[in-house]
Amino acid sequence: MTYRHARWLLAVLVPLALLTSACGDDDDGDAATGGGGACAEVSAPDDAPAITIGAQDFGESAILAEIYRQCLVAAGFDVTIQAVGGFRDLELAAFESGDINLAPEYAASMLEALNGQAGEATPDAVETTELLNGYLADIGLVALTPSDAVDTNALVVTEATSEELGITAISDLADHTDLVLGAPADCETNAFCLPGLQSVYDIDLSAGFIALEPAAVVPALDEEEIDIALLFSTDSRIVSNNYVLLDDDEGMLAADNVLPVLTTELAGVEGLAGLLDAISESLTTDGLTELNRRFDVDVEDADDIAASHLESAGLL
Repeated sequence: MTYRHARWLLAVLVPLALLTSACGDDDDGDAATGGGGACAEVSAPDDAPAITIGAQDFGESAILAEIYRQCLVAAGFDVTIQAVGGFRDLELAAFESGDINLAPEYAASMLEALNGQAGEATPDAVETTELLNGYLADIGLVALTPSDAVDTNALVVTEATSEELGITAISDLADHTDLVLGAPADCETNAFCLPGLQSVYDIDLSAGFIALEPAAVVPALDEEEIDIALLFSTDSRIVSNNYVLLDDDEGMLAADNVLPVLTTELAGVEGLAGLLDAISESLTTDGLTELNRRFDVDVEDADDIAASHLESAGLL
């Protein structure tokens, strides 16, 4: 994700400095060019088009966009990053207008965004990606091989709420529909949020739903303005803040594996798809969670986090 990663969405803006740290160009110095590795072993064709990567307004997207950018720059591609806000429809509009031609995405969430929340996504990443590509082909896009890194929606409560009400699984919420859920605005249409709770669990939390910007969700939970928070499963603050991750005991969630989505034109550029596949091969759920911890907790810049990941993976 799992609508990490439609993604997320209206009360406090992500600090501009955090996102712009990921929005450099290929003149950003050592972090952009690296010292070698598999990324530098590929040479961009002389006629390769410029690449503009769309980054959504949350830390993980900024990190992934930087990982793509730095590897592709090392291979000689002309690459920049464009902020596309927090709504997936804005990202799709940017693809359509030509403002971007590559973006880090999430298989199940993007599939359900394109199919009108039809519930086609499954727990199988390959199957879900194949279904996704059926829809992407109609709009001139393609998703490449999914990574092993899964970032799906996660419903969490504080330890105090869990202990007081005996809530450890999503099904436990059936007896507590008066609780307030805080989540990005697209939760109202997200197959893995309010609609999924209704269809899979027969739980209706819509009366107490509060739409928040991604950056506002954790503070709202800590300040007890909401009782339940929708985060992403790779959010390191779930562990560091001792939140209780509610078990998806009825199987509402699907394969939100991280993968690159790009234009079919760009996918045909020699060497490019192989580099993106190599990046995907380097990503794991635990590894992505640690990258997010460095961004959210240690407040490191996305470009530095990306460079260290590529270096440790032997790509930069």
